[in-house]
Amino acid sequence: MKERQYIARRASEWEAWDRWLAPGSKSRIGTREEADAISATDLAHRFRRLCHDLALVRDRHYSAAIGEDLQRRVLAVHQRIYGAGKPEGHGLLRFFAAGLPVLVRSEWPLVLAALLLLFVPLLAMLAAIQVWPDSAFLLLSPETVSEIEDMYSPTARHLGRPRTASSAWAMWGFYIANNVRIDFQAFAGGVAFGLGTVFYLLYNGLFIGAIAGHLTQIGFVSTFWGFVAGHSAFELTGAVLSGAAGLKLGLALVAPGRRTRLAALKANSLVAVQLLYGAAGLTFLAAFIEAFWSPLRDVPLAIKVGVGVVLWSLTGAYLLLAGRRAA
Repeated sequence: MKERQYIARRASEWEAWDRWLAPGSKSRIGTREEADAISATDLAHRFRRLCHDLALVRDRHYSAAIGEDLQRRVLAVHQRIYGAGKPEGHGLLRFFAAGLPVLVRSEWPLVLAALLLLFVPLLAMLAAIQVWPDSAFLLLSPETVSEIEDMYSPTARHLGRPRTASSAWAMWGFYIANNVRIDFQAFAGGVAFGLGTVFYLLYNGLFIGAIAGHLTQIGFVSTFWGFVAGHSAFELTGAVLSGAAGLKLGLALVAPGRRTRLAALKANSLVAVQLLYGAAGLTFLAAFIEAFWSPLRDVPLAIKVGVGVVLWSLTGAYLLLAGRRAA
């Protein structure tokens, strides 16, 4: 076949690739005919055909101009398909914008199990203390009770600030360290066949419920609930994701399937670590709100609770809806 005839035969598909590569275009091209020309379903097949065009042009010794044009097109298509040269920051943004919620939904049984292990004992303990106030001391030492009463007292100088924190920034660091410790315990407990994760989720649920129940029972409602309303969505969701990550590790050891336990653990750890990344991001946000928004006394309780409701709603919508198109 002569060069002109070959170019005329293949030019329409090459032009379609050029439109696909144009800035701002996506995997499908604007019109219906163009979308049929290069679609996601046959993208790999058509890319191989484009590579074949380049090989054929070189083999037949067609003009250098057409060969160079095809080589440029092949390299550009390869770069766009495989993402060569994209900054790492874009990958991080994609992960939090779409990858994390898609992953959470794909692992929903473990996420739901972690949520129940944390929230059921939390709510049960909170309710039990309203009936039997002394039950708080089953989990809290007198020293701990004294400290949390000082932190959330209506007369406290710095609301919610522990005695070891001398400033808002120190408070931020304290809460990051505290929340990271809780999240890591729930995650690392998975290597004990998941039993460590189950223990830490149950224990932290009971511990948080005991604090919330005691402060509610003694009347520190506005100070305590106003303080926790803003950051609770991020903090507790981070704990749930850490627990789900730990359960993912434990599942590999309890039910490895046809794989060895080591192979199953390696495979499941890839998913578990991503869940832990999500938990880390939420924990960072929670600590920032906890240090700089939650202690504000001039903000009315209704506004703080309203902000908390909004953040809980946004967190739920993010995990349930974000990334569906990308998936």
